[in-house]
Amino acid sequence: MPSDIECPQAHEVADPEVGERPIALSELAAILARRALDARILVALVGAPGAGKSTLAEALAHQLNAAQPGAACVVPMDGFHYDDAVLDARGLRAVKGAPETFDVAGLRHLLQRLGGAQEQVAVPVFDRDLELSRAGARIVGTAVRCVIVEGNYLLLRLPPWSDLRALFDVSVRIEVPVEALRRRLEARWRHYGLTPERIREKVEGNDLPNGARVRAESAPADFVVES
Repeated sequence: MPSDIECPQAHEVADPEVGERPIALSELAAILARRALDARILVALVGAPGAGKSTLAEALAHQLNAAQPGAACVVPMDGFHYDDAVLDARGLRAVKGAPETFDVAGLRHLLQRLGGAQEQVAVPVFDRDLELSRAGARIVGTAVRCVIVEGNYLLLRLPPWSDLRALFDVSVRIEVPVEALRRRLEARWRHYGLTPERIREKVEGNDLPNGARVRAESAPADFVVES
């Protein structure tokens, strides 16, 4: 998929007691590796649509796995999209991707399983080409020490999303200028063959408003990276 997303640049590390402090990818990986020495940790990686969550999550897992093979894996929140048939029945198809279009209870149950797992756990993955979730598409094995969960609304203060915050050991927010988000989102939907009019509807009418909601209504994260 075409994108102008780049891996985050290094930033000065601030007082470790201050929330939402800027951090570089390598420093973040080192912190997660240390925290995962004694027990598995769950990491919330949040950001607006088009912020580069998948790119950063995979880069972070790659660094952790380079140091200790099999230590980290990525679990996308998007696996809990309601199916289009459900959205059609609820009149929500036009706002697919908004907070109310996800199975939050199912996600919470999975996070609880992952947090205390003594056996492998199968997780769903959203297939954007097919526009549906594939159940059991990824396996989190018992050797995984760091589960990186990436998604828009993991820190949202709105119930039932607000129940998820306590399940994470570490949280990270990606900060991206709105114009960069717009370029990335337009490129994403061009890649899937949408017309200019339809792209404008999705980006301006759904994606960017959802991104504004993420910024305005999410609890502070432990760390921030800029992309």
